[in-house]
Amino acid sequence: MTPPQIDVTSLLVASSRGDREALDKLLPLVYTELRHLAERYLHKERPDHTLQATALVNEAYLRLIDQNVSWQNRAHFFGVAAEMMRRILIDHARKHQAQKRGSGGIKIALDEAIDVTDEQATELIALDDALKALAEFDPQKSRIVELRFFGGLSIEETAEVLGIGTATVIRQWKMAKAWLYQEVSKSGK
Repeated sequence: MTPPQIDVTSLLVASSRGDREALDKLLPLVYTELRHLAERYLHKERPDHTLQATALVNEAYLRLIDQNVSWQNRAHFFGVAAEMMRRILIDHARKHQAQKRGSGGIKIALDEAIDVTDEQATELIALDDALKALAEFDPQKSRIVELRFFGGLSIEETAEVLGIGTATVIRQWKMAKAWLYQEVSKSGK
């Protein structure tokens, strides 16, 4: 483990015990990685979209520090961060579609920063629906997709977070991708 990983893990453990100073020290250590994670989420957006990775990072970080979680290590933290960012984007896509249908949805600060095309919102919602369906009959595969695809975790980090072997992650990652591709393709028809 590299020194920054050790620092992140010890700060996460300290914050789980209620040490508010640990949270202040944590942000500078994780901000760059959280920003890369946010950029990964946003890389498929059209070039002139208005969402900034910073807005997504800030919203996710605020939600993360409000969680009552016993952090295990940095991989666990980034796995939860990936899930949080995914939820933020899915919530936005659903609100965007509801507003388009005239439901009179209320805009919040993050919504003002996000500009998602109808096609992208539909694809994101289809992927989220497929992941939820996968989670109903195979939660582990769903979590692997979330950690690998959305969280950008390596095979090894995913195995560590889930407490399973790397060979299992590789095998289930391949099967989950194939299943999701098939499901998302069906929804597009």
